[in-house]
Amino acid sequence: MLVAAIDPGKNIGYALVDGNGRLIENRVLPLAEIHALEFPVGAKIVVGDGTGSYAVQSILARRNLQVERVDERGTTLEGRELYFLDHRPPLPLRLLPRGLWWPSRSIDDYAAYAIALRYLRVLGISVQANR
Repeated sequence: MLVAAIDPGKNIGYALVDGNGRLIENRVLPLAEIHALEFPVGAKIVVGDGTGSYAVQSILARRNLQVERVDERGTTLEGRELYFLDHRPPLPLRLLPRGLWWPSRSIDDYAAYAIALRYLRVLGISVQANR
């Protein structure tokens, strides 16, 4: 099973995740590029239901792609935690409380990863973030 998750908004986060919660591919792209985004055959496409979701769903519908909406409340914070699993800050910053760590780039792709993990959990699949 593959899940292609999209975090809509000003920047579009994209994450491709397998059925075990393993992140296969992730990136951040502008809305203008969503029409050219390639999805693996058979992948379930899920889109966060927040700001910008209608525009993303409209573009995908014009491509005759079926999408499922997923509640994205809190996925930005979850994405932040996922980002720091992959990108540990240097030692001086690690001494600060975790809430003071700040990503060095946009993390919309990790919010999409959080959306994919949430979708898998809704299906009843027990997953944890892993690479």
